[in-house]
Amino acid sequence: MSQIIVSGGKRLQGSVKISGSKNAALPILAATVLIDESVTIKNVPELRDVNTMLSILQRIGKKVSFEHGVVRIEPGDIIVGTVPYDLVGKMRASFNLFGPLVMACGWAKVGKPGGCNIGQRPVDYHIEGLKQLGIKITEEHGDVHGEIPDMFKSHIEYTLPFRSVGATEQLMTTAALMKGSKIVIKNAAKEPEIVDLQNFLNKAGARISGAGTDTIRIEGVEKLKGTEYRVIPDRIEAGTYLLAGVITRGTVIVEDVVPDHLTALLNALNMMGVKVEIGKNSVKVEASGKLKPVHVSAEPYPGFPTDLQPILTAVLTTVEGESVIEELVFENRFGYVDEINRMGAQIKVKDRRAYIKGIDKLSGTDINAPDIRAAAALVIAGMAADGETTVHNAGHIFRGYEKLREKFMALGAYLRVYPDEE
Repeated sequence: MSQIIVSGGKRLQGSVKISGSKNAALPILAATVLIDESVTIKNVPELRDVNTMLSILQRIGKKVSFEHGVVRIEPGDIIVGTVPYDLVGKMRASFNLFGPLVMACGWAKVGKPGGCNIGQRPVDYHIEGLKQLGIKITEEHGDVHGEIPDMFKSHIEYTLPFRSVGATEQLMTTAALMKGSKIVIKNAAKEPEIVDLQNFLNKAGARISGAGTDTIRIEGVEKLKGTEYRVIPDRIEAGTYLLAGVITRGTVIVEDVVPDHLTALLNALNMMGVKVEIGKNSVKVEASGKLKPVHVSAEPYPGFPTDLQPILTAVLTTVEGESVIEELVFENRFGYVDEINRMGAQIKVKDRRAYIKGIDKLSGTDINAPDIRAAAALVIAGMAADGETTVHNAGHIFRGYEKLREKFMALGAYLRVYPDEE
């Protein structure tokens, strides 16, 4: 079991370069199943989840290499449509391979996925959407079986019941190869990662428009071609380092970012009284003055990102007054609250809202991390606490943050990782 031991009381200062987006890289890598030519993906972060996806691609027959942030994928001798549960169970994003595998092989069998326990995240939206596209689907013994139809409909329109990022990505990618069909996906997720997937697929020869809006249109093509593509920066990683700067009342600059992707976070920081400076590819925060409590709702993009909700909550435990955080995406995302309250925080949760009464100082202690973003929240809480904080079960965090210790220590933090995960 991994532990991260954090020494508190150090004000973070300096700049950090942000890695490529995990949440953009994973669906792009899944989409390479559709391409029977060489593909090069750049700016890919070296993370557990990325390595899991690459292992799956190798298992189904692709030739994969990964070095210095560059993934090269070559067609193998054979593509098989089965993805075993020992790999799928490690992360939910692996289910994004299902539709592409059906299109590439004519059939697929994929286990229902695992991942962080932060609430109900059923793949029902994926499955129902794929059925609407015409894929024949059955479920048996924990596996989802899919088969390509004899012919696709010429026009298909489907409205997602919820703006699911994963389902939007799955349907876009699958529909890209539905030659002769025109597909309209309504109530689509609008996240920047959706736009990045569209841009990748279009560079490979797809005909997709509307990503970033609630209506995406796809004209199916017969074949996608090999291409080279660079993944966008990770807005969640950028937000984490900015919030770490704020909780330690320091000055932090994140570089190689797209500031427009951080608008909801930067609006919240402005309301708190944090000094924010926006450059072309950078954002600087300075939190030297007295900060103000805020009321923030975590909701689908362009709202405040649910993945930053635990981390902002950690910051607000140190802000005098009462703040309120509302979680409108995952009902169990407050699973970390009891742990941060062990550090002296005063947080009460009721009806998907956290009521936070700010205190002067957190106190270091032993705590447990239930998921990736909660682990990040507890680590940065430790940076602002008196004494030493030990975050147990912290291995989650390495699924989402590349070179975490190296980057934090460059900003002046002091943390040790056992066993060494990086």
